[in-house]
Amino acid sequence: MAGLLNIGLTGLNAAQLQLNTTSHNIVNAGTPGYSRQGVVQTTNDPLFSGVGFFGQGTRIATVTRQYSQFLENQVLSADNRRSEFAAYGAQISQINNLLADPSVGLSPSLQDFFAGVQEVSANPTSVPARQALISSAQALVARFSALDGRIREVRSGVEDQIAESVDTINSLGRQIAELNQRIVVAEAAGPGVPANDLRDQRNVLVAELNTKIKTSTVVERDGQLSVFIGSGQPLVLGQNVSTLGTTPDPLDPTRQSLTLVLPGGGETLLPERLLNGGELGGLLAFRRESLDPAQNRLGLIALGLATEFNRVHALGVDLEGVLGQDFFRLPPVAVSPATAAQVSIDSAQVGALTDSDYTLAFDGVDYTITNRNTGVSSAPFAGSITFEGLVVDVSAPGFGLAAGESALIQPTRNAARDIGVVISDPRKVAAANPVSVEMPVSNAGTGKVGNIVVNSVDGMLPRATDPHFPSFTLTWDGNVLGGLPAGYTLAPDDAYDPSSDASGKVFTLTSIADGYSFEFTLSGTPQAHDRFTFSATVAGTADNRNAARLGALQTTKVMFASPGGSPTATFQSLYSQLVTGVGNKTREVQAGEQTQQTLLTQATEQRDALSGVNLDEEAANLIRYQQAYQASGRVMAIAQRLFDELLSIAR
Repeated sequence: MAGLLNIGLTGLNAAQLQLNTTSHNIVNAGTPGYSRQGVVQTTNDPLFSGVGFFGQGTRIATVTRQYSQFLENQVLSADNRRSEFAAYGAQISQINNLLADPSVGLSPSLQDFFAGVQEVSANPTSVPARQALISSAQALVARFSALDGRIREVRSGVEDQIAESVDTINSLGRQIAELNQRIVVAEAAGPGVPANDLRDQRNVLVAELNTKIKTSTVVERDGQLSVFIGSGQPLVLGQNVSTLGTTPDPLDPTRQSLTLVLPGGGETLLPERLLNGGELGGLLAFRRESLDPAQNRLGLIALGLATEFNRVHALGVDLEGVLGQDFFRLPPVAVSPATAAQVSIDSAQVGALTDSDYTLAFDGVDYTITNRNTGVSSAPFAGSITFEGLVVDVSAPGFGLAAGESALIQPTRNAARDIGVVISDPRKVAAANPVSVEMPVSNAGTGKVGNIVVNSVDGMLPRATDPHFPSFTLTWDGNVLGGLPAGYTLAPDDAYDPSSDASGKVFTLTSIADGYSFEFTLSGTPQAHDRFTFSATVAGTADNRNAARLGALQTTKVMFASPGGSPTATFQSLYSQLVTGVGNKTREVQAGEQTQQTLLTQATEQRDALSGVNLDEEAANLIRYQQAYQASGRVMAIAQRLFDELLSIAR
């Protein structure tokens, strides 16, 4: 009887534990990260007798959770990429909305500015038109500054989010290490006794960590979990935790660099490309791939426009007859450390400028400059060099680097913020060409001189009280242009053939002593002794030739010179490329997020089909285990009845 009672008792205990586990599943059906648990039931060791083995009932071997690491990894992979795209998309959409907005973008201000230039070209003596040009230039500068300011706000927000992500990663790492310790203690009873709920809690932390940074894990023999982030950097090794840190970039204090603080206290700088995936990876990628290029490209447009406009403006004269001064204030090139080199923009090579940052390095003998975007480096130099539109001089007193040091050069980073309008007096707008030509009515032929294009005003006197250059007269003698004063050159030569050159031949006249130079076109059929007198433009004349040249900058390809040296982009097309590039990247990121969300949903459904709690199934299990409990109780009742029968026989 005792054996029958014990067998029934084991059945009662087993059914009770199964009911407890089923109830635990039901109440945790909505718990995030919970994996359905199941009871593994087995037989007790049988008892041997002379006729064979007799069973001794049942027992519970262990409680397992329905879990697949393979399915969990699929969920983690999809969620990691989704988080990366989501973080990237949230930031780049701000830049996209800013640049593409038809009312606050740069295009309307550019159009208004050049419309002001065209108005001066149409009315060169009109002071109100000149004042309107200055006002539109100030509005353009303000628009550059506003766009750059908004980008800097986005940058500040990104840096704050990077710091917050690092703090969250460190906190999750510590919590995972603490759970490792608790799991080791809980599972100390031996193999086959998993701490299911603690392991689920740890998986939830890993999943949350995975949304912050790409995460991979290794389960150790003692049940502890080692966690690696990014490209394999250890974050948690058992109960030892490494932490991430942030430190200002020594060359660019506006951005944070990431470090890995090891358990022993050591600290190492982490290249940000190693920390990919998740929210942190998305923020770093956005900063590197979209934010920096967008701000640099906006600065390039501002710097290119201001430099080229100043160059052409300096080739004209104002209403007082004075040579043009700078119209825009050019910002200094940002160099860190500032004592590394003197860096300026070569105004003659605006087309060579790029929107890249540069590294200046010194090996103890020579310097080199490297374009950070393309990796192209300059030839080694020791004094000064012109490279991609930059004039870099390390020979000035107080400038230079120590052997092994490097510096960061950012030609365009601050340009949109720091450019300004220098001219406030509308009479100072240099709308006229400094060179005029007079063709007497006594000329017998049809020869004409026009299209005077000034290449350089070096050596021309800047004061209105003096002539910019001495007047001189060229005379057609029937074969060549004669009368060229001493100290001048005429290229390509002084010959002119009316039979073949009547449509126009371009000559370049250069002052050898002073350096000024200009081109002019001779056309038609001059007669012998026809004269062409060149002189400085009279102050206040209704001359719009330089204003027209300034206006032509709107549609002239000035930027992004090809390998052959020919510019390929206007200022407007350069901005359009920026807007298009940011817009395409925004759509790419949004599409990527949608794709990863779909993959995440599918992977989650597959995982939950195995690990999730099905309430209908659990309800059926309740009935089944209840019946098992009742059946075991029935076995014990039969044992009691048999015992009572034996007692009645004895009576």
